[in-house]
Amino acid sequence: MTETKIKPITVIIVEDFKLTRVGLRCALNANTDIDVVAEAEDAVEGLKLIERYKPDVVLMDLGLPGMNGIEAMVKCKEMNFNSKIIALTSHDRCEEVLAALSSGASAYCLKDIDPNKLADVVRDVNTGVCWIDPVVAQMTLNALPKVDNIGVLPDKSSTNGRVPLTEREFEVLKHLVLGKSNTEIAKELIVSVHTAKAHVCSILQKMCVNDRVQAAVKAVKEGMV
Repeated sequence: MTETKIKPITVIIVEDFKLTRVGLRCALNANTDIDVVAEAEDAVEGLKLIERYKPDVVLMDLGLPGMNGIEAMVKCKEMNFNSKIIALTSHDRCEEVLAALSSGASAYCLKDIDPNKLADVVRDVNTGVCWIDPVVAQMTLNALPKVDNIGVLPDKSSTNGRVPLTEREFEVLKHLVLGKSNTEIAKELIVSVHTAKAHVCSILQKMCVNDRVQAAVKAVKEGMV
């Protein structure tokens, strides 16, 4: 019986520093299930390669010369590229995190991330999971203003009657903002993966968003966590 070969996750790296590109390529290609198919040193070239190869995942540096990474992400959305984008940067500013996520990034990684962890992030993002570097996520949360109605969506007059989150859903939302998967959330809250998934679906419905990334961005922007 012929063994079915699993198609590797295709990746394009958009990074202006050659040494960094080489390091990223070597680190990712060390995994048999990940294949770096192309590299670019600027956003314009990167967009052309994304259109040509249609990779599963793009590692996008934010501090690119000319068109920056945030602008390139917006272009990807406008051109309907379905590639998942991982924002890669040495910066940990709250504004940059929100800008990246709002512009289409599925993950936000600092450049000093462990190579094995980066490979895991590529795998998770490819399956639709949102991930934010825990250090960045905590700094972002600490920088946000505190509000009195923590865990509750704004009132009916400002949210078209959306239902407040339950205490448990608020706990799940905090883990979503930290980029944790359903399996990780289930482990943290000591519940089944099915239950964690049900809570996530309920949160998305109540917040009137389409996915985990939008929920995380909205939660941070509205001071819900």
